[in-house]
Amino acid sequence: MKLPPYQPEAATSTRFLFFTGKGGVGKTSLSCAAALKLVDAGKRVLLVSTDPASNLDEVLETKLTNQPTPIAGAPGLDAMNINPVEAAAAYRERLIGPMRGLLPEAALRSMEEQLSGSCTVEIAAFDEFSGLIGNPEAAKGYDHVIFDTAPTGHTLRLMSLAKAWDQFLDKNTSGTSCLGPLAGLEKQRVIYEATVQTLADAKATTLVLVSRPQGAALREAERTSKELRAIGVGNQCLVVNGTFETQCPEDVTAQAMQQRGWAALKASASFINSMPSFIVPLRPINILGIGGLRVLLEGEALWTAAACCRFPEPALLASRSQDVTNSDSDVFSPAAGLPQSKADAISPLESLADLVATIEQHGHGVIMTMGKGGVGKTTVAAAIAVMLARRGHSVHLSTTDPAAHVAQTLHGTVEGLTLSKIDPAAETAAYQGEVMLAQGAAMDEAGRALLQEDLRSPCTEEIAVFRAFAREVGRGTGRFVVLDTAPTGHTLLLLDASEAYQRELERQARSTQPEEVLKLLERLRDPDFTRILLVTLPEATPVHEAAALQEDLRRARIEPFAWVINQSLLNSGSCDPLLQRREASEHRYLREVVEKQAKRTAWLPWQAEEPVGPEALAKLASSALAVQGAEMKRAQA
Repeated sequence: MKLPPYQPEAATSTRFLFFTGKGGVGKTSLSCAAALKLVDAGKRVLLVSTDPASNLDEVLETKLTNQPTPIAGAPGLDAMNINPVEAAAAYRERLIGPMRGLLPEAALRSMEEQLSGSCTVEIAAFDEFSGLIGNPEAAKGYDHVIFDTAPTGHTLRLMSLAKAWDQFLDKNTSGTSCLGPLAGLEKQRVIYEATVQTLADAKATTLVLVSRPQGAALREAERTSKELRAIGVGNQCLVVNGTFETQCPEDVTAQAMQQRGWAALKASASFINSMPSFIVPLRPINILGIGGLRVLLEGEALWTAAACCRFPEPALLASRSQDVTNSDSDVFSPAAGLPQSKADAISPLESLADLVATIEQHGHGVIMTMGKGGVGKTTVAAAIAVMLARRGHSVHLSTTDPAAHVAQTLHGTVEGLTLSKIDPAAETAAYQGEVMLAQGAAMDEAGRALLQEDLRSPCTEEIAVFRAFAREVGRGTGRFVVLDTAPTGHTLLLLDASEAYQRELERQARSTQPEEVLKLLERLRDPDFTRILLVTLPEATPVHEAAALQEDLRRARIEPFAWVINQSLLNSGSCDPLLQRREASEHRYLREVVEKQAKRTAWLPWQAEEPVGPEALAKLASSALAVQGAEMKRAQA
């Protein structure tokens, strides 16, 4: 399937562009590169991240805040992060500040409690997001406003909030909701309505669906496309990032990577042909800084491999991007865990089987996979679940990720292994029914109507999903529970919700909390009960985001058990020059994890076939062991 390269043009680009897709497909890199192309054409561009786990700072190599910041080396480009936590604090103060000195301290504390939940964080971020679109004065100095949105589940929620809250404001007559006084929302009604209209205006807004040449990513893009069309966002295009074509017919790894991509594109041909679709080829570098971003969209002029088993001239690459020549020359040995010159200073890398051997000693508990979207959390979680079940343990595999594909990855049955998914809609409906049954019977008609209104708010879903998460963790008292968690930002909001959840129950005078909620934090902090695996790719952004997540967990007194480095090209034996460069660039990040971040590190090689199904998932561990074993023998010889 031949698709044209993605090259955004100032003459045809709408004022607002949204880059969205499954986690890890390259939304941030592509949104930054598109912004750079537009400023090169003489336009002024504002680039905005609405992702709770944004890495815009790292890609642009600039410290960003919630105010536009000029980007060095790109005149006309400003960037900003909508930080959800900071937005929530500002939102609370905007509502409560005018009342200080007028209301008793007890009343102010009550209002602060009502505005402390994760839903307030979400609506506050949306409040800032909508201001940039619905307020004509907010970004009037810019020709284009580009949004680097969060992974798909959050993006759908963010975009649907405009209509959801507009409908909620129309229907609510009580003057209160789980967000506190509705006056804070009512004042923004005009801006919210303008936001809805702009999102649906094909002349004003373009949605850029970003994918990889992978089945799961393309399916996610197709689902996103349908759901966004349903809320009126119809001007869409597709960019398939990281396409790969090798010139080495004898290279098994390169040929497998190429064939896998082609097969995924062929399987999604009808979706791809349903809209304007483009490609961005796989690049040999980590896309960081202005130079790296130029390579992303202009790479063919910079990266031409003349011969199959040669590197291109370093001077040619270095002329446009210092990052291109950033790879280490040290030889990294998976058996040794770091360059051979330092092999005595660190323990070896391990396999998933090694980690499972330690985990299973307690006979029960919770294993959670965390990390940036797209690093393979679902695959690692499914592989661990299969291993534990095949060793005779009772195992339950579940996910809190609204965009996860656990069932498709498992693709079969394993004795002793059960499977589930936390469905937000089902959990919310069940929770609403439970509350109405428990409390509605004792209320008059007006009271029941008020309760129903409160339960229609978006916060109800947050509470329902959080309870389900606590329930899944509680199952670990009698078996192993493997949780494939949501991408980093959503996961942290979920974990942080415990105290806010308790306050919300007290505010609404709900029944006492279930035991699994009361014991949740205690269980998460118990290293003998909960084992957290930070999953990453051997690349800059996934490693640094996992490191930031580790620090956040430690502040919450939760210590990660191990790191898992997934999809490594190390020792692949590839003769393809692009893959050789990518393998070389891994060394520094492998060392960073092993030497600076992890107490234990497991390593998984890039797989010629996607690990789908019990046999492939079980093989994932043995393939790593085989590579390590061969490396050890060579080292001993």
